[in-house]
Amino acid sequence: MDFKASQKLENLAPYAFKEINDRVTALKEKGITPIDFGVGDPSDPTPNFVIEALNKGAIKHAKSGYPSYIGLKEFREAAAQYMQRRFNVSLNPETEITSNIGSKEAIFNFPQAFLEQDDYVIIPSPGYPPMKTGTTFAGGKCYFTPLLEKNNFLIDFESIPKEIAEKAKIIWLNYPNSPTGAVATKEYYKKLIDWAHTHNIIIAADEGCYIDIYFDEKPLSILEVAKEGIVAFYSLSKRNNMTGYRVGFVCGDEKLISIFKRLKTNIDSGTPNFIQEAAIAALDNDTHCQEMCASYSQKADILLEALKQIGLETHKPKATFYLWQKVPTGMSDIEFAKRLLSPEIGIVVTPGSLISDKCDDGINPGENYVRFALVPSIEEVKLASQLLIDNQKKIELQ
Repeated sequence: MDFKASQKLENLAPYAFKEINDRVTALKEKGITPIDFGVGDPSDPTPNFVIEALNKGAIKHAKSGYPSYIGLKEFREAAAQYMQRRFNVSLNPETEITSNIGSKEAIFNFPQAFLEQDDYVIIPSPGYPPMKTGTTFAGGKCYFTPLLEKNNFLIDFESIPKEIAEKAKIIWLNYPNSPTGAVATKEYYKKLIDWAHTHNIIIAADEGCYIDIYFDEKPLSILEVAKEGIVAFYSLSKRNNMTGYRVGFVCGDEKLISIFKRLKTNIDSGTPNFIQEAAIAALDNDTHCQEMCASYSQKADILLEALKQIGLETHKPKATFYLWQKVPTGMSDIEFAKRLLSPEIGIVVTPGSLISDKCDDGINPGENYVRFALVPSIEEVKLASQLLIDNQKKIELQ
C-alpha cells in the first residue's frame, strides 16, 4: 500500500536544527557532553510543594473519570485569583477563563475557531512555531512581521500594509518575548489595541509563559489595558518548571473565550484533574518565581560578562531566560553556533535564523543572532563562560 502525508504536513519546513543536532550527536559519540543552551526546557526540578499537591490530587481524583473540557472550577478560580493578585485584572472564572493543555495546544488550535480559508494572521518573526503551523492547518495565510532592535523588538504594527490589516483576523503577540527578552509598555499596548480595534483584528497574546521571569520591573499583562477583542495565553511550564505537566489557561474577552471553548470540546478531553490540583498550588505561590528570577539573573550576568570579554556587544534582557546574542561581525549565526560546538568548547546554542521566518521585505530578522537559553545549572554556566574566554581565538573569524 502507498501512503502519503497530507499536503499541509508536506508543506511544513523540514527540521531546521538537523546540522546542529548532528554535531551534538558527534560530540556525544566522542564522549563529550555539551553544555546545552539550545532548548528552553528548565533543568531545575518542579518545586516540592507542587509535587506534594500532585500526589494528593491523584488520590483525591482516583475515581473522577474524564476531566472538564474547560478545567476544574477550582483551577479556573485559582487562575482568576492569580490574575487579580499579579495584574489587578478581574476575570470571571465561569466565562472568561478556560484551561489548556499547555500553551502549545491552545496556540495551535486557536486559529481554527476564527479563521476562514485564506484569512490572514499576523505573526512576529522570530516567533513561536505553533502560531505559524496552527494558522496553516486552519487554512489561513501567515504574514510575518519582523522583531527588530531598532524598534526595541516590538511589532511595528503601523508598517503593516493596509491590505493585509484589512484581511487579517488575528495578530499574535509574545511579550515578554522569546527569544529577544523584550517587554511591551502600557503606551505601546494602548496604540496597538486602538489599531487592532480599528481593523477588527483579534489580539492573541502569548504572554504567560515568561511573564513571571523578569529582572527589573514586573512585565504588564495586556489585559491590564483592555479586554475587548483580546485573549491571553498562560502556561506553568516555565513559571514553575512544569514543562511536562501540560497545564495552563486562556483568558480574556468573554465572547472569544466562549467560541474557543466550543472548539476545545471537539478536540481534547481536558487536563487531568490531579495535574490541575498541582497547578492550583503552583499558581498560588510567588516565592518560587522570585527565587527563579534571582537564579536566571545570576546566570545571565555570568554569561554576559564572558561574551563581553570575547568582544561581543551584550545587552541584558528585561525578562525571560533567554539571551538574544549578536554574533561576531562577518560571521553568520549558523557558523557561530558551529564554532561553539567545536570539541574544545562544546556549547549548544540556537541559530536565530532557524527560529525566524523571512518577512515581507525578504529579510530574516534572526540572522546574525543566536539564542542562549539559561537553563543549565550555575556551575555549567560558569564552566561555559570560562570555555568561551579560554577559546576566544577559536571563536574569532579566521
